[in-house]
Amino acid sequence: MNKKVDVLVIGGSAAGIVAATTGKAFYGAKSVLIVRKEAEAVVPCGIPYIFGTLKGVEQNIIPNAPLEQAGVELMIDEVIAVNKTEKTAQTANGTVIVYDKLVFATGSLPKVPAWLKGTDLENVFTIPKDKEYLKRLGEKLEANNNIVIIGGGFIGVEIADELGKKGKNVTLVEVLPHVLSMAFDEDFSEKVEQLLIKQNVTLRTTEKVEELLGDVQVTGVKLESGDVLQADVVILAMGYMPNVALAQEAGITINDLGAIRVDEYMRTADKDIFAVGDCAEKFSFITRIVKGVMLASTACSEARIAGMNLYGLSRLRTFGGTISIFSTAIGGVTFAAAGVTEHLAIDRGFDVVSAGAEGIDKHPKAIPGCGSQFVKLIVNRESGLVLGGAVMGGVSAGELINVIGMIIENKMTIHEVLTLQFGTHPLLTGSPIGYPLLKAAEAVAKFMRHL
Repeated sequence: MNKKVDVLVIGGSAAGIVAATTGKAFYGAKSVLIVRKEAEAVVPCGIPYIFGTLKGVEQNIIPNAPLEQAGVELMIDEVIAVNKTEKTAQTANGTVIVYDKLVFATGSLPKVPAWLKGTDLENVFTIPKDKEYLKRLGEKLEANNNIVIIGGGFIGVEIADELGKKGKNVTLVEVLPHVLSMAFDEDFSEKVEQLLIKQNVTLRTTEKVEELLGDVQVTGVKLESGDVLQADVVILAMGYMPNVALAQEAGITINDLGAIRVDEYMRTADKDIFAVGDCAEKFSFITRIVKGVMLASTACSEARIAGMNLYGLSRLRTFGGTISIFSTAIGGVTFAAAGVTEHLAIDRGFDVVSAGAEGIDKHPKAIPGCGSQFVKLIVNRESGLVLGGAVMGGVSAGELINVIGMIIENKMTIHEVLTLQFGTHPLLTGSPIGYPLLKAAEAVAKFMRHL
């Protein structure tokens, strides 16, 4: 069976959906088809919460209705081969799709280190974006008490937080000195660790796993120190790698970090083939260094760029690099960061000034639900350009970090930040007199004046 479409998108998670719907919005006369294996796609960032806050994986599904409303066709199948010369894609069910433009949105796969013995034992799990697999994991977590999570990134920390709240015996193992240290400076990471400990999570930082123990089913985790952690279930949260096998077999160029090489329009070397999301190459907005960050915010931005440039390039619609905007909530406290951390900026050779200020997220302080909010800014000493920032506090911190991301992306100086106008309301924001972001900017400016 043959099928002809104008735009074929391989992969139907966040990046694939946004690329398809944006492409259809900008080029309404073109036919757009998404092919993905899963009848139901899970919300990637919501996965940790299916083990606690949500009532199972069924509450963490991306609806298909927006695709139908946008006029995008969805095919549940798997593309197993792409011929870029003939501009065809072969599916597992025998359909040959002839395309004009192709978008790879094949995402990422959990890393399972080849050196780690015992990963094939029963009750050892990764965290893929697979509904049925995650459902099985959820059932195992409900039935068992001793859980060991290997990896202190966002997925590992968030799952630990969820399971700790449920009273499970959770141990989190991280090879680095602090959890979330790729996203936050030490001061923020230590606050996260304190909250995890309050949730009865045992932390084993600066520890490397030697092997997983057990005959058929996992029974323990042996650390290089010689300690053995009792384990009924082990979760490998050791990062993800770009899912590029299909693209590689089609002859698409892959970079040194294993991602599909793209330009600022998200095009590969073949100008009719694009790549977006976790499978696509990333570089830093600040340092311009190619990196392996994987974020839904970045993926969707790339997808919009690709969708807008499918049939006509625009210099106004280019991807300038990832800002790396992170946010999470641990123990009821929001932690968020954008741009570079202070330690990364210094490591990359920037001469920086950093300062922070603490305020409140509503006003006056007697307003119900009012909480503290701490804002930190990292600024280039010579130019005053804002290079990074972090926020700790209530729910509104998740949106405030987006404001800081916009400040970074628009290359604003600390002096320009000081003159920004922010609307305030007692129930919704901090006081205009002591707005935490502006007070942090004042602290940086004052520090710079006295150097």
